[in-house]
Amino acid sequence: MKKVLIITYYWPPSGGSGVQRWLKFTKYLREFGWEPVIYTVENGEFPLIDASLEKDVPTGITVLRQPIWEPYQLYKFFIGQKKTDRVVSGFLSENKKPTLTSKISTFIRGNFFIPDARMFWIRPSVKFLVKYLAENKVDAIVSNGPPHSTHLIALGVKEKTNLPWLADFRDPWTAIDFYKDLMLSPIADWRHHFWEKKVISTADSVVVVSETRRADFEKIVPRKIEVVTNGYDESDVASENIALSTTEFSIAHIGLMNKDRNLPVFWQALSEIVAENPSFSAQLKVKLIGKCDASVRDTIAQYGMEKWTEYIDYMPHKEVSRLQQGVSVLYLPINNVFNAEAVLPGKVFEYLAARRPILVIGPAQGDASVIIREAGAGYISDFEDVETLKKNLSIMFELHLQGKLLVNPAAISQYSRRALTGKMAGLLDEIKKYPHL
Repeated sequence: MKKVLIITYYWPPSGGSGVQRWLKFTKYLREFGWEPVIYTVENGEFPLIDASLEKDVPTGITVLRQPIWEPYQLYKFFIGQKKTDRVVSGFLSENKKPTLTSKISTFIRGNFFIPDARMFWIRPSVKFLVKYLAENKVDAIVSNGPPHSTHLIALGVKEKTNLPWLADFRDPWTAIDFYKDLMLSPIADWRHHFWEKKVISTADSVVVVSETRRADFEKIVPRKIEVVTNGYDESDVASENIALSTTEFSIAHIGLMNKDRNLPVFWQALSEIVAENPSFSAQLKVKLIGKCDASVRDTIAQYGMEKWTEYIDYMPHKEVSRLQQGVSVLYLPINNVFNAEAVLPGKVFEYLAARRPILVIGPAQGDASVIIREAGAGYISDFEDVETLKKNLSIMFELHLQGKLLVNPAAISQYSRRALTGKMAGLLDEIKKYPHL
């Protein structure tokens, strides 16, 4: 059995989307001849905790945990949070307006903590891992980011050991949609781009999650970039049939909803149909599962939709899977940002596995829309197209009344976590035999 060292910040008991990708790869790697060794933090500042994910950690694997110092206690003190409060990622704010202190802290974060606030973990991790690897043989290294400090740890280990290295980007670095919000100086911007290019150039294999991201990375460094999408785990899909309500037309969004994912056209369309159709008004229920930016509540209030909206801050992943299979419609708002075509949330694949209709608002030719259209799994309208959105909602509601609101997505087995792990294991086999550098 070959061994792979996986450097990841997010690992159970961390919850949320960041932990899912390599937790699921790790779950199935042994089936493809690779024994995972996890390197992670001992005391991380996780936005969410979900102890239920421990069930997916393979029995008997080595998990190396090392302490990390992060500036979050100083950050919390500076902006007036309690020590026990959790820092929410993705520039999501539950306050009405960003305060001066939060703006100052964002400037400090972008300009002095490069690539991110986990930078103080880089040097001690390289030192620890080089010593560990001198005594414990592995065949390859994987770094999983963000946080992109994990890639700089792998870069340091690569330079000292020359082990084959696969850098996996769940999200981009300088092309992330909130990069512009970091208020970077020219020097800080140069440093971010320098380290990004260094990682992409040095790794033996670079993996991204979508075709558009592949094109973006190839512009940074003209080299081969691999695509391994996110996916769904068959074991998370409830085996029994979950009854659908005949008296409630439920629309659910799963995950964080920041200001870029808060699309006013959605609430406008709902408010207009509510006013026009008493039956729709009587049955509608919108469920927002996950933290919401303050702008979301403001927009809901603006369109008078508070009565029809339910907020649930967090739900364990297993319960989310059941909920997805029991609602009428799954809502997929694509971030309304400059690179919207490249936005491919991990929830797309779990939505597909739930086999419920998906309501997409975003670019018609974006990565998410293309996958959902090819699977025959949903309805798509653009960011400002309220008429098409209203038409889509009305069609789905009529099918719901008839008991015919059903989809059977095609060719989704390629997105199973087991199949995707096989693809990732193949890339590890390749760099073990034929390292690029």
